[in-house]
Amino acid sequence: MERFARLLDTLAFTPQRTAKLRALEVYFGQTPDPERGLALAALTGALAFRGAKAGVIRALAAQRTDPVLFALSYDYVGDLAETVALIWTVRPGANRAPDLAEVIDTLQTITRAQAPAQIEAWLDALDATGRWALLKLVTGGLRVGVSARLAKTALAQYGAMPVNEIEEIWHGLEPPYESLFAWLDGKAPRPESAAKAPFRPVMLSHPVEPRDLGALAPQDVQAEWKWDGIRVQAVSEGGVRRLYTRTGDDISHTFPDVLAALDFDGAIDGELLVRGSDGGPAPFSALQQRLNRKTVSKAQMARHPAFVRAYDLLVEGEADLRALPFAQRRVRLEALVAGLGSDRIDLSAPIAFDSWDALDTLRASPPHAHAEGVMIKRLAGPYLPGRPRGEWFKWKRDPFLVDAVLMYAQRGHGKRSSYYSDFTFGVWRAGGDGEVLTPVGKAYFGFTDAELKQLDAFVKAHTVERFGPVRAVQAGREFGLVLEVAFEGLNRSPRHKSGIAMRFPRIHRIRWDKPAAEADRLETLEAMLGDG
Repeated sequence: MERFARLLDTLAFTPQRTAKLRALEVYFGQTPDPERGLALAALTGALAFRGAKAGVIRALAAQRTDPVLFALSYDYVGDLAETVALIWTVRPGANRAPDLAEVIDTLQTITRAQAPAQIEAWLDALDATGRWALLKLVTGGLRVGVSARLAKTALAQYGAMPVNEIEEIWHGLEPPYESLFAWLDGKAPRPESAAKAPFRPVMLSHPVEPRDLGALAPQDVQAEWKWDGIRVQAVSEGGVRRLYTRTGDDISHTFPDVLAALDFDGAIDGELLVRGSDGGPAPFSALQQRLNRKTVSKAQMARHPAFVRAYDLLVEGEADLRALPFAQRRVRLEALVAGLGSDRIDLSAPIAFDSWDALDTLRASPPHAHAEGVMIKRLAGPYLPGRPRGEWFKWKRDPFLVDAVLMYAQRGHGKRSSYYSDFTFGVWRAGGDGEVLTPVGKAYFGFTDAELKQLDAFVKAHTVERFGPVRAVQAGREFGLVLEVAFEGLNRSPRHKSGIAMRFPRIHRIRWDKPAAEADRLETLEAMLGDG
C-alpha cells in the first residue's frame, strides 16, 4: 500500500503529462506482480467495491472527530479523502499496514456490514498519505489526473511498444494483467485477445491550419459536418455487439436500442447522437440524459432515441479495411448503411464545395444548429490509430463569447483543493425589483495558474454569503467581476433557471477593466439559440 500511496501522491501533485508518464513507467518497473497490475486496474477504473461508500467514511470520521470541526475542515479542504486522512486520530493497537493486494481482495469480498470496522482498522494502521490513498481507492474517486489512455501510454513507454498494440488487446485482459506485464517485460509473447467484438484504436484529427489547406486540394478530400455528440465505435462480431467511446470505454449497457440495430458483422466509426423531433440531431443536452447511466428505461429511450451517424467502416465481415484508402472504405460504408435500412444508423453526408473559401463560408454558418464545424478527410488516406499528421482535420466554428458576472465559487479537487477554482457566472435580466443576475454557466478552466490565484483572492476578499462549500461573491450593478466566457453553443434547458445550457464553457479572459453593469443580458444569449 505504501508504494501505491506514493504513486498517487506523486501523480496528484505532478501537473506535467510527461512527468506523470515517467512516474507510472518507474512504478511499473519497480513494483512486482500483482500489485502493479492492481494499481493499473484502479487507475483505469476497472475496480468497484460495493461495500464501501463515501457515507461510510463520513460516519467513521464523525466517530473520531468533533462534527463541527470535521465540517469546517471538509469545507476548507474540499476533498473527503484528504480531510479524513489529515484529521484522523489514530488509536494505538497491534495494527499492521496492509498491502494493496490485501486491501483490494478484502474490499471485493467484504459485506456492507463488515466494511466500516475493516476500513477503520486500516486507517489506524496507515500514515496520512496511506490513509488518503486508501480512501481514494475505497471511494473510487482517485482524481490524480490519469486517464485510461494515459495509463496505456505509460505501459507502451515502459514496454517500448506502440500504444495501439496495447489498445488492440486491452478488452481481452483482466486484472492484475500479469500476461500483459510478462509481454512488456519480454518474458512472454503478446497476449491473444479472447474478447469478441473488440475495440480498435481510434483515428483522431488535428485542428486545421492555413498551411494544411495549402498542402491539400479540395478534390483530394471529403468534407463532412462535425456533429455535437460523442465519438463511438459500434462493433458487431460473432453474435456479440458492443458500443465503445473513443477511449475504449464500453457503454453498451446504456444504449440497448443502438445495439439492437447493429445487424451486421463489422466495426463502424461514428458519432453517437440523439434524434430530435425534426428528425435531425438533438442538442448535446439530450444525449446527456442517456450517458453515464447504469440502466436505461423504455421511457428514456423513447424520449431520447439514440443513433449512430456513421463516419467510417473499419471492419466488414472478416476483412480489416483500415489499410484501404478512405475513398474505398467510404464506398463500402455507404453500401452497408443502405442495406441496414435503420434509423438507428445513418450516414454522415459529404459536403459539396469547390474551394476552401466556400467551405469556410459553410463552416461559419452551418445548416444545423448542432453542427460544430466541418471535418476534412484525405481520400487516399488509410485509417491510422492515434493522431497522424496530414490525414484528418477539424475546422470548428469560432467560439461564442459573452461577458458574464462572477456569482459563486467552490474549491476544486486534488492540487486545486486549496483554491476557489469552480466559478458560476450570470448575465443580466429584468426582475421584479429591477435588473438581476441569473446564472447561465459554470467554468473551471481557461485561466492560467497566476489568474487562478487572482480569482481565488477575489473570492476570499468579496465573499458575502456561504452555502456549505459554495461562496456567493459580491455581484451587483455597481460592483462585480466580469468574465469573458467562451463556449461552443447553447441549448434550451428547463433544468436551468435561465432556461439555457452552455456547451463547453471556459473563461476566455478576466475583464478587470469592465463594469459589471455592462455585462451581457439573457436576451443576448436567447438570440443565439437561433430557434425562433
